[in-house]
Amino acid sequence: MSYIDGFVAAVPRANKDAYQKHAAGSVAMFKEFGATRQVETWGDDVPDGKVTDFKGAVKAKPDEVVVFSWLEYPDKATRDAANQKIMSDPKMKELGASMPFDGQRMIFGGFQPINDSGKATRPGYVDGIITAVPAANKRAYLEMADKHAAMLKEFGATRIVDAWGDDVPAGKVTDYKGAVKATADENIVYSWVEWPSKQARDEGWKKVMADQRMQPGQNPMPFDGKRMIYGGFAPILDQ
Repeated sequence: MSYIDGFVAAVPRANKDAYQKHAAGSVAMFKEFGATRQVETWGDDVPDGKVTDFKGAVKAKPDEVVVFSWLEYPDKATRDAANQKIMSDPKMKELGASMPFDGQRMIFGGFQPINDSGKATRPGYVDGIITAVPAANKRAYLEMADKHAAMLKEFGATRIVDAWGDDVPAGKVTDYKGAVKATADENIVYSWVEWPSKQARDEGWKKVMADQRMQPGQNPMPFDGKRMIYGGFAPILDQ
């Protein structure tokens, strides 16, 4: 089964080109060590939240944009081996020394997909979601995710992935658990939805939210939706 390394970072808006160049410079290394895909997406429709949001997750400053990115590996063993090689590789040290953003505020972790529905094509737009789910509700979450994935594909999405937190470390400045105010009995779910375009995404969500299957009481959420963070992102690298 595949494995995901998920990242969220705050990048100065003026450094967009530098970030894209920096990310492109890492592709060959990640592929060399077993990654099958690297995706970088730039914040486009990232709303402020009342309790949690993407900006707060990485302590973004007014001049910074949230970046939502991930690496796909064929399995966890390949990912673990890759991380060991990457951290000792001179190329990684060079990349680390030239990061056009504050790496101390980047949040990262390893995730095991529990729902991967659709085709992994190159999307024109991505919805990114981070959720805190009680560990005891994993099965209920998966059932809900399966239903939502079917509906999203019905209304234009090409792929939906929900990945269960597996290797999600605590950070000194920021981390996934703090991002969604997770309690001790909750796990982190890293999710994304791939769309052919932003227009398809906007039209798709309008149809989803108007659908009778999404009305109150139809799909009780097995988690605290007030702490879920979400946003729309434009891909700037997909290899």
